[in-house]
Amino acid sequence: MRSSLAYFFVALYFISGSIGKKGFGPGEQEWNYVEVRPKAFMFWWLYYTTANVNSYYDKPLLIWLQGGPGGSSTSFGNFEELGPLDVNLNSRNFTWVKDYNVLFIDNPVGTGFSYVEIDTAFTRTNEQIAKDLVECMRGFYNELPQFEDVPTYITTESYGGKMGAEFALLWDEAQKSGTIRSNLKGVALGDAWISPIDSVLTWAPYLLSWGMVDTKGFKNIDAAAQRTRRKVDYGSWAAATTAWADTQGVVFQETYNVDFYNVLTKLSPSSQRDLNSSTRDAWFLSRGTMYPYLDQSEAFSLESLMNGPVRIALGVDAIHGSQSGKVFTYLRGDFMKPVIHIVERLLNETKLNVFVYNGQLDLIVDTPGTQLWLDKLKWKNADIWKNSVKRPILIEDIIEGYLKVQDNFRMYWVNRAGHMVPRDHPAVQDIILRDLISNANK
Repeated sequence: MRSSLAYFFVALYFISGSIGKKGFGPGEQEWNYVEVRPKAFMFWWLYYTTANVNSYYDKPLLIWLQGGPGGSSTSFGNFEELGPLDVNLNSRNFTWVKDYNVLFIDNPVGTGFSYVEIDTAFTRTNEQIAKDLVECMRGFYNELPQFEDVPTYITTESYGGKMGAEFALLWDEAQKSGTIRSNLKGVALGDAWISPIDSVLTWAPYLLSWGMVDTKGFKNIDAAAQRTRRKVDYGSWAAATTAWADTQGVVFQETYNVDFYNVLTKLSPSSQRDLNSSTRDAWFLSRGTMYPYLDQSEAFSLESLMNGPVRIALGVDAIHGSQSGKVFTYLRGDFMKPVIHIVERLLNETKLNVFVYNGQLDLIVDTPGTQLWLDKLKWKNADIWKNSVKRPILIEDIIEGYLKVQDNFRMYWVNRAGHMVPRDHPAVQDIILRDLISNANK
């Protein structure tokens, strides 16, 4: 049934002429590859806004970067979170495309429809990822120069936040130097993997405060987290990634498989992963690449959609996700490195809006861990920020979160949301986006 419905959409969206292309889903679209380095090709997919406007270019451009690393923006971000259709091809009421032009980028190279022709072209550092993304945008503007003056914002999730912070910094530098003509205005870091060890060290107290572990469970998780911390302190980065995976395994054992991305998700004890130390690392590292938020059946369903009707509609030769596992493998030594200093540079050296937001129910990048690295930031107004008043986010007189503001810096605490804030709480996400855009010229 799903297959026949999907192919119906393919046929329907090729009917009639348009300004852009008729890709997959409603509205005008464009997509293409940019060779960001020799033998390294990055795929982007643009949805023009479906808002009633005189010109598409009257609306801002939002760039979405998925996490992982190796999670696909064009698939997970698009169909599971904020695109015009969900994974079952139903229209999404809260799609970002209703109000903005949205650009999904499969990043780093090897993710989703992006690919490399030789293994040495995979990225190994966050800086290389950021350089590739800037190069991707150069290619995007070469093809669609009408967007050069359009206010543009990088929006991110999870590891996408780590990549997006450095991307924003390098892009701002290129924009100032005139090596790229563009109008980058801000970056939003959602449940962002900015300081990995701060997240890991707060898992045990977070779970204890929720009543999801007892004192014994707390001690076991904390002991694993401390082993991870020691690897980080020694600068043994690949070993720290292994220790991170081991700590996740201990969390699963002590909580009977809590959902790392929303601790209130209903799970059966039978879904508990009985992994020994020799197999746990491999399982987590493979699971953490393409779709770490989906169980196996859901991931298969999404990948079937991408490699079936979507791939046909877009006329893409690459097999979606075929290289995604290697993306994580080659970034294993960079995965646990923090980028707090990059966020500091964004605040001290740029005029970009820098927004941070976190879902209350997220464990993998929990709010207590995010608060820890926020308090470590060294920037010109850090002391004022720490002592400023946190105020409520009200929707119909209900407190849906909290907000703290200082200059071009914002932090949002989002109630009733896990790791995927755009999907879990679209109303607050809408407030964040409107704030990000409305304050860009102040």
